[in-house]
Amino acid sequence: MDAANKVAIVTGAGSGVGRAVALALVGAGYSVVLAGRRREQLTATAEAAGSEGQTLVVPTDVTDPSSVRTLFARTKAAFGRLDLLFNNAGVGAPPVPLEDLTHEQWKTVVETNLTGAFLCTQEAFRLMKSQDPRGGRIVNNGSLSAYSPRPNSAPYTATKHAITGLTRSASLDGRKYDIACGQIDIGNAATDMTARMEGGVPQADGSIRAEPRIDPDNVARAVVYMASLPPDTNVQFLTVMATKMPFIGRG
Repeated sequence: MDAANKVAIVTGAGSGVGRAVALALVGAGYSVVLAGRRREQLTATAEAAGSEGQTLVVPTDVTDPSSVRTLFARTKAAFGRLDLLFNNAGVGAPPVPLEDLTHEQWKTVVETNLTGAFLCTQEAFRLMKSQDPRGGRIVNNGSLSAYSPRPNSAPYTATKHAITGLTRSASLDGRKYDIACGQIDIGNAATDMTARMEGGVPQADGSIRAEPRIDPDNVARAVVYMASLPPDTNVQFLTVMATKMPFIGRG
C-alpha cells in the first residue's frame, strides 16, 4: 500500500518527539491522527502540518480505556483503517531519591507510560486484525532507560524496561494477524523534557554534567524509515542517540 493511502495514530502528538514524528509522517504522505491531552497543542501540530484533510485532532487520555476506544473509533470512522500506531505519550517523575517518591507520582508514570501504551496496542490489534488488507505496524517509544537507568529515575526506568516486554509480546502475538511491532530507543532528543540537560544533570558517579542533545527531526526520520518497510520486514529495536552523550560505557 502506498504511503499516500496509509493512516497513522501518534500519541503525545502535541509537542516534542510526537509532534516531530507526526509532521514527518504527514510529509511522507500519511493521514495522521493526532492524540494527546491538550487540544490546543494538537491543533498547533495540525496547523504546522498544513495539509488539510490529512490530520485529525482527537484529544485523548491514554490512561482512560474509554478515551482510547474513542480515539480508535474516530480513526476508523474518518479514515477506514489504521496502518501505524506510534506509542509515544509519556511522562517522568521528579528526580528525587527513590524513597521520597509518592505513590501518586509512581502511579502517574506507570499509568501513562505503560498502561497507556498497552491500551492503545490492544485497540490497534482489534482494528488491524479486522481490516482489509489485514495487519499494520506498531512502533513503541522506548528510551535508553529501557537498558540503563539514570540516577533517581525509578518510575520512568521501570516503565521503559516494561515497554521492551510489551514490544516483544506484541511482536509475538501480532504475527498471526500480520501486525509487526518494533521499538525506537531515544537518547537525548532536544525536547522540553530534556531541557535541563543543557545546564547539567546528575551522573552515575555523582558528578553533574551537561549532555548533548539531538534534533527530534532525526528521531522522526528513523520512525518514518521503520514505518516504510514492507509488511514482511521489521526493525525490532533501533537506537537513535546523541553521539557524545554518556551512555556507552555508562555504569
